Amino acid sequence: MTPVTIYYNPKCGTCRKTLDRIRAKSIEPTIVEYLKDPPSAADLEKLLALLGMEPRDLMRTKEPLYAERGLDNPALTRRQLIQAMVAFPIVIQRPIVVAGGKAIVARPPERVDELL
Repeated sequence: MTPVTIYYNPKCGTCRKTLDRIRAKSIEPTIVEYLKDPPSAADLEKLLALLGMEPRDLMRTKEPLYAERGLDNPALTRRQLIQAMVAFPIVIQRPIVVAGGKAIVARPPERVDELL
């Protein structure tokens, strides 16, 4: 069985539904509460590569902190955006599920079925 990891916020309904879908398949994933234990810049680079995304694609642009911190500035570099996600993990899209050398943002939760 391939290990499964979910980057998870327990206050997020989509995260909870995604975790329920994973467990319904008799899989107990590694749960990373990314607000308590933010991914490092290196971790984010790996996730972005698995997701096939650029940093801004992985950011919650409607999160108030996104605008408050000026993260909407198109002049920000990849490195600056990744550092912002490390410093302010609330701006990271969720849930991210990793399994078998692939990753998805499970929005909607049914997307996790593509991975498992």
